[in-house]
Amino acid sequence: MKSKIVALSKNEDFKNLLKKKKTSNKYITLFFGPLEDKDNKKLNISFVAKKKMIRSAVKRNKVKRRLRNIINEAIKNISINFNYSYLVIAKITMLNNEYAIIKDTLFKDIKKIK
Repeated sequence: MKSKIVALSKNEDFKNLLKKKKTSNKYITLFFGPLEDKDNKKLNISFVAKKKMIRSAVKRNKVKRRLRNIINEAIKNISINFNYSYLVIAKITMLNNEYAIIKDTLFKDIKKIK
């Protein structure tokens, strides 16, 4: 199933998701929960790399690219709940570790959400 990933756009959506459930590991903090007026055929997900934590724009973009790629693979390989909206906040430890290790830990967290 080819799905379209849509970023959260409204400030209210970010604030509402920060009040919902969360799971965390040493690479990311993942906030998730249902939002009103959401299309269940599209995945609402946003990636955040804080400027205070990761100074260089190049490194911030690298982290977000990695996360986007992992989520695309997760959609193909494991089932993600499309009724939820997600907010992924990256931690600085993502820069120093290998892609495969990060991918495995994120897959475990995503599987827990069901």
